[in-house]
Amino acid sequence: MWNPGGMDAATHEPNPATDPGVAVRPEFDPELRGGLALVGGMFPPTITPDLVDFMRTSYAGPPVADLLEGRRITVCDETFAGHRGDEVVGSVFTADGAVGARPTVLFLHSGGLMFGDRFSGLDRVIDWVERWAVTLVTVEYRLAPEHPDPYAREDCYAALEWLASDADRLDVDPDRIMVAGASAGGGLAAGLALAARDRDGPPVCAQLLDYPMLDDRGRTVSTTQFDGIGVWDRVSNETAWRASLGDRYQTDDVSIYAAPARATDLSGLPPAFIDVGSAEIFRDEAIEYATALWRAGGSAELHVWPGGFHAFDIFAPHATLSRGMIATRDAWVARVLID
Repeated sequence: MWNPGGMDAATHEPNPATDPGVAVRPEFDPELRGGLALVGGMFPPTITPDLVDFMRTSYAGPPVADLLEGRRITVCDETFAGHRGDEVVGSVFTADGAVGARPTVLFLHSGGLMFGDRFSGLDRVIDWVERWAVTLVTVEYRLAPEHPDPYAREDCYAALEWLASDADRLDVDPDRIMVAGASAGGGLAAGLALAARDRDGPPVCAQLLDYPMLDDRGRTVSTTQFDGIGVWDRVSNETAWRASLGDRYQTDDVSIYAAPARATDLSGLPPAFIDVGSAEIFRDEAIEYATALWRAGGSAELHVWPGGFHAFDIFAPHATLSRGMIATRDAWVARVLID
């Protein structure tokens, strides 16, 4: 719980009308304000390097037993060779009684590349295993700053290769592997789709990018609109990119697989679902990425949820906006992966 000095978490929201130093920005959906206060009570208003250890403790995923309680799902931990041949753990979730090659989701967790684990955010997607008998695979990719770029993205690419090479044993349909992720995980998923294309790697049939972290350059309007608001903001974003990229941050020496918004050729990529809130830092880069996909002749379904803050569906899941987002996303997954 984050509550230094007894400060009320709900007071962390700056007011552009009274503070000339605060950028004018879209308002938050009123129904989401309870979720915003929840975020403020759990996490610091912005994330600096000295708070990474705190975030690793507070942002850890739930025990897997809690995730699976009451569900007819089996989980098995596997290991595969990640970046530089080091052992990496992946968890494979399957529906009880499911047989044969099945559509598969490679899910990459959020956490700014610095925190989170392979069980973080799984409650958003675990339902797909029972509903559609998909195989759900999560990866314990290594975190910055101890393991800077390219560790995370190369661990994830190694996971894709492992799924394809071991498809028969894992009952994975190698022609129906979707990469998915939220926030930093969304950026990793986008980079993974690019890498699979450029390396002639295992085919990716679709990419699900929830409010993805795509660009280290910090050049969009939305990057400057959201500072100290109690959810992921400009300072938190800079902390994350610096942890991952080090001295390469905001230079020309950044790979498109680390920051996919830097890619100039988005042709030949799988269909994408991209969604983002109108009241969050990643709004503009998400819109630009969808536009670039269309410009290259690709398929992208873009949703900008009015008044949505970063990860609003996680912290206010019962709000009308969140329920609409989840239903829309799930309908797309059913169309591109299941039907």
